[in-house]
Amino acid sequence: MINTNLTIARCADEPLPITHGRLMDFPDDPIACLRRLHAEHGNVCAMEEQGQRIYFVFGPEFNHQVLSDMNTFHSQFFAIRGSRNSSQRRLTSGLLSMNGEQHKRNRRMVMDAFMKKAILNYVPSIKIEVESMLADWVPGTERDINRDMTDFMLRLTSSILFGIDQPEVAYKIGHMIDEWVHLNHELGMGAFVADPTIAGRYGDLLAYAGKLEAEILDMIRLRKENSGGTDALSILINAHDSEGSISDEELVGSAALMFAAAHLTTAHSLSWTLFLLAQHPTEMNKFHREISTHLTGGFPSLEQTEKLTFVERTIKESMRVLPASSYSQRVTATPVELGPFKLAPGAGIVFSQFMTHHMPGIYTDPDVFQPDRWLHTNPSPYEYLPFGAGPRMCIGAPLAMLILKTTLPTILQRFKVSVVPNSEVSSKVISTMLGPTTSVMMRIEKQDGRFESQPVRGNIHDLVDLREIPVLRRAA
Repeated sequence: MINTNLTIARCADEPLPITHGRLMDFPDDPIACLRRLHAEHGNVCAMEEQGQRIYFVFGPEFNHQVLSDMNTFHSQFFAIRGSRNSSQRRLTSGLLSMNGEQHKRNRRMVMDAFMKKAILNYVPSIKIEVESMLADWVPGTERDINRDMTDFMLRLTSSILFGIDQPEVAYKIGHMIDEWVHLNHELGMGAFVADPTIAGRYGDLLAYAGKLEAEILDMIRLRKENSGGTDALSILINAHDSEGSISDEELVGSAALMFAAAHLTTAHSLSWTLFLLAQHPTEMNKFHREISTHLTGGFPSLEQTEKLTFVERTIKESMRVLPASSYSQRVTATPVELGPFKLAPGAGIVFSQFMTHHMPGIYTDPDVFQPDRWLHTNPSPYEYLPFGAGPRMCIGAPLAMLILKTTLPTILQRFKVSVVPNSEVSSKVISTMLGPTTSVMMRIEKQDGRFESQPVRGNIHDLVDLREIPVLRRAA
């Protein structure tokens, strides 16, 4: 939890909203820290330790300033970049860390892998991986849904990015990228504070980055030798513009960062949506009624998903209440004024999707899961931003929505999921992503249209108001 000994600096000659304390309090418990800072200072403030500052902004006005001005506020997805000629530098040099003209060019070329025509080619992979996952589900058993969704998305993202002709090779690379992302999170605050424990593991990160880069380069060579694939890496390799194709160095960074951005965020969104539905029988009943009306038990077609309007509202509301991407950061490239602060180049700024989505001035009862609010709620792009906003909005958003809109109905047509009574469900933001830190244990039953919520323990109650009273309900 956040350090309760933090003090507020408010002197006459510097009336700035600054909290002095451990910067490590932020990664230790990001949401608690963000809530404390916002309650103490309002919509813009800073944390400072030994002359090092991190700035924080809250709400749509500052979201707009930071996310719409790409020239002033640069993206830097990873804090530890490594030396210029290191594998770590190349792995962290993908689209999410590019800026200026390099970003514009690479975004145009990467977009080819996420256009509608390309996304349609990924549908068979989604179906294969969903069917493979559900083949292991047995009515009457208990499963860790978060582990299932994480493994499902690890395999699916590996397949979409690297292809299905060599699934185990693709899965190996995907698993290594996942481990590399976690290492970056664990060591990332070393960029802001001097911590000997963190500094001592820097070599481990660089060594692992070297192994990961070698695996990705082998896959790139394989794809170049076997042209014509429909996976995202093959599309990127074949992309050209007036300046030529994407370099191998750019391909390495793009592959690593696209996987990092897609895998766990979608896995967590699947887990949270299943959990929220299981704990809200009324909403699960509506969901079940709609999929029973429009689907016939199999994997839904794209035409069928367009009719699933309550399913779409449910997904939007889940990503509002428990956004998988809960905060992100920018770095100033030029001097700029941010509220009362005058920032020099190189200043780190944090903005938060979670905090914006839980502001009562934007959403009525913001901590309540209520999908039908989307029948009358129409927030601006800077008030609802699960995929970011502005010119750097996530290009993978349509693919993520397709995965969610096909996978959830496929699962819930066949199986009823209910939370194991009195189990613990706790969460934490790790590497900007809000996911479970405990198992999310659910009982799997044949779908019978009868839904009941269960008492749960854990800090999930600090994030969402699970107010619906347990009651047995049967679908109409």
